[in-house]
Amino acid sequence: MSWCTIESDPGVFTSLIEDIGVKGIQVEELYSLDDASFQHISPVFGLIFLFKWTPGHAPAPATGSGLHHLVSPDLFFAKQVISNACATQAILAILLNLESPHVVLGDTLSEFKAFTREFPSDLKGLAISNSDTIRTVHNSFARAEPFIIDEDKRPAKDDDEVYHFVAYVPFQGKVYELDGLSEGPVCLGDITSLDPTAWLKVATPVIQRRIEKYASSEIRFNLMGLVRNRVQLAQDHIAALAEQDQTAAVVGQIQSWQQCIATEAQKRANWKKENVRRKHNYIPFVIKLLQTLAKKGQLDPLLQAQLDKAIAAQQNDTNKA
Repeated sequence: MSWCTIESDPGVFTSLIEDIGVKGIQVEELYSLDDASFQHISPVFGLIFLFKWTPGHAPAPATGSGLHHLVSPDLFFAKQVISNACATQAILAILLNLESPHVVLGDTLSEFKAFTREFPSDLKGLAISNSDTIRTVHNSFARAEPFIIDEDKRPAKDDDEVYHFVAYVPFQGKVYELDGLSEGPVCLGDITSLDPTAWLKVATPVIQRRIEKYASSEIRFNLMGLVRNRVQLAQDHIAALAEQDQTAAVVGQIQSWQQCIATEAQKRANWKKENVRRKHNYIPFVIKLLQTLAKKGQLDPLLQAQLDKAIAAQQNDTNKA
C-alpha cells in the first residue's frame, strides 16, 4: 500500500500525532524566526521546515560543524526510502528524539523506537514504510481523490513541484538537522545555555540561510514548531497560580490562562471541521447537482450567463487598454 501526500497544516499534523498515540504535544505554524515568536509558543521541542526541493539540494550546516560523525548513537535518524512520507518522517524525527517529561509517546512509537534502536538508518526508514499503523494514520489525512492516478506510472515532468520536509531537534546538548534524503544527521552546534529556547539560536540561522538561498526564485516556505500542548500548559500554570496569594496580578494571570484554554478549544474545533472537509469527496455531490440542474433545464442558462459575463469582462479590459 502506498503513502499519500498530506497537507502541511498544523491541524493536520497535530491530529496525526495524536492519532498515532502521542500525548502532550501539538503543532504551531510560525511566520517569523524572531525570539518573540518562539517565546510565545515555548517550549519548542523541534522545528519542521518545508521548502521546494530541487535536485542536488544539500544541508546547510552552521560554520565549523555539520560533520556526520559528531552524532550520538542514541539519536534516531531514518533515511527516507518512500515517496510522500517526508512530512510524517520529519514529525517522527522529532517525536522519537524528544527529551520531555510532559510528552507521552504512547505504545505505538515506544515499541517502534525500541524495535528499531539498533537498526541502521536505511532499515529504520524501511521500518517506517512497513508500519501499518503509522501508514494508516498518515493516509487518513489525504485529501479525497475522486479520480485515481497511478503516480508511480506517470512520467515525471520538468515542472513538477516537489516539496521536502527537514526536521531540527535539540538532543543531548547539541542541535541536529535531520533530513531523510541526507547520508546522516548533521550536527549544527552545541547548546550553550539552559534556556529552553537556546537551541533555537543554533537552528534558526541555518533555516534563515536556506530561505535566503531560495528567496530569489521561491517564496513558498513553511515552518512548523512542535510545542507542548497549550491546554495542558495553561492548566499547569493555573494550578500553580491557585496556590499563591490571590492578588489582583495573580487573578489577572489566571484569567489570561483561562482565556488561552478557551482560544485553544475553539482552534481545535476549527481544526476538526477542516480535517473533515479535507477528507470528504465532494465530486459526487457536484455531479449530482449538475445533473439535477440539467434535468430541470437550468444548467445551460447558468453556463451562458457566466460565459456572457466573462466576455463582457474581457471586452472591458480591452477597452481600458
